[in-house]
Amino acid sequence: MVQIALDPNMYYASMSTADTLRKARELGFDYVELSPNTEFHFWHRYPKADDEFVADLLKASKETGVKIATLNPVFNWSSVDEQERQAQVRNWRRLLELADQLDVRNIVSEFSGNPNTPLQAEHQWYKSIDELSGDFEKYGIRLAMEAHPYDFVELHDDAYSIVRGVNKDWLGYEFCCPHVFHLSDGEGDAARMIKSSASKLFEVHVADVFNHKAGGGNRYIVNPPGVDARVHQHNPVGQGEVPWDDVFDTLREVEFDGVLSVCTFGWPEKADETNKATLERLKKEFGQN
Repeated sequence: MVQIALDPNMYYASMSTADTLRKARELGFDYVELSPNTEFHFWHRYPKADDEFVADLLKASKETGVKIATLNPVFNWSSVDEQERQAQVRNWRRLLELADQLDVRNIVSEFSGNPNTPLQAEHQWYKSIDELSGDFEKYGIRLAMEAHPYDFVELHDDAYSIVRGVNKDWLGYEFCCPHVFHLSDGEGDAARMIKSSASKLFEVHVADVFNHKAGGGNRYIVNPPGVDARVHQHNPVGQGEVPWDDVFDTLREVEFDGVLSVCTFGWPEKADETNKATLERLKKEFGQN
């Protein structure tokens, strides 16, 4: 059975991390995925959580029955600057200690390398994985990797091949629906991508997005033309072009039983309404009503 988790990104500005578990219970979620925030783990920064923070989270989890299904840290562990890479490996080690204290056994993350130096970044990522393998195995924690716009690997096939190359059963793949058009260079062939990665598919991120390649590339206008940047969104389901029937039909076909993380961003004024609606849709699609 899938675990449907709330990414509380839209609530971090207005409440503590512990209170986002209480918000999740209010909305009807049994699980959360804790994405980057300044109170816990922030992008590329050393985790700031201490024993008191961990105790508060565990208390909120016990009070509400909401479990932390996954953490979603982003550390620059593919940096071509070796000193920076080593610092990010240190960040990972602390994050894994905290995950163990919180009894979190699943983590999802990004490759976090520069697309302008893809081969060198890939070398550095494999080096970091080698150094951290013992830590993941010691704690019994699984890791799901996602390709991300403006990462050293942005296409699904390339990303999945990098994951497979590690050849570890604790290292898997995460399919990100709001990246579907970046993952496929505008094709949006979600069914093919899900099927091809099914044997190592640990998690799916759920949000909508428009196809940045559609309309002759004019869905979005970025200035100056040709700027070294990427555009994508995490819209409410139904406000985009993700082929949801294909996504849900294929996930059922491959008998996906991992985490579905509801990760709409940028709509805090509608956060409760949006997250409730997505939860209801996912429960209906996966027979949990």
